[in-house]
Amino acid sequence: MSSADQGDRTSERITVRLLQTDPHLGDVVGNLERLDSLVSADPQADLVIAPELATHGYHLGLLDGPVPLAADDPRLVRLGRHGPTVIAGFAERDHGTYNSAAIISDGSVAVQRKISLPHYRQWEERRHFVPGDTVDVHDIAGARVAVLICNDMWQPALPWLAAHAGAEVLVVPVNSVVSDAGSSTAGMWDTILRHAALTLQTYVVFVNRVGLEGGGEFWGGSRVVSPTGEVMAQLGAEPGDLTVSLDLTTLRDLRKEWPLLADPPLATVAREAARLDARSADV
Repeated sequence: MSSADQGDRTSERITVRLLQTDPHLGDVVGNLERLDSLVSADPQADLVIAPELATHGYHLGLLDGPVPLAADDPRLVRLGRHGPTVIAGFAERDHGTYNSAAIISDGSVAVQRKISLPHYRQWEERRHFVPGDTVDVHDIAGARVAVLICNDMWQPALPWLAAHAGAEVLVVPVNSVVSDAGSSTAGMWDTILRHAALTLQTYVVFVNRVGLEGGGEFWGGSRVVSPTGEVMAQLGAEPGDLTVSLDLTTLRDLRKEWPLLADPPLATVAREAARLDARSADV
């Protein structure tokens, strides 16, 4: 484990712990047991974050009848019994199947569902999941936290909405493999994360998985990016964990000194989004 810290400890802070895991495809029971063990091993953090679909693995199409979980499944809820709030990706069953992140704390579970489901090349999420339709912000240990699952972060409107809803920390659980779409995926992610941190004045917590699955190699690289665009700490390509203390006082002072989020053009965005939506419905 490594750690990163900033400045004066009298500042208001939230401590986050990133779990860069290698889930076994379809082994829901084993994956949950391993996550529970990891969370319990270091209960001092305020928030512990696991990757996208950390309970199931990614390529559900390779399984015979993958079994999604209800958000109140006791095996999922028990991840929150060790003290920290836990964010863990799972396949959720609720009038359809969703690619979701559970936000688990003291026996209660909130859910953020992935909105933008990719459906190209080896990514077949629209075959397995129903898209979510809200961007929620959660109060965790004195911080305002939003969760954007993987491809949601590639849709600039979604992190923009989260920040203008008050998010100070963007949590980004992903399943990203080594690939090249004109530029390396790892390099593209670096640009996306830094851009969001700078323009939205947020901490960005990126949690990828590692290992081999479905013919692809997940590259890890989990990290925390500061509101000034600096990588505070980062993992490599092996399973591991990372603990970082985020200075909320510094973030809030930055937003006061440089109010980049002030006066957003909400009415214009809503009007133009509605116009585009109507146009797409006519196609």
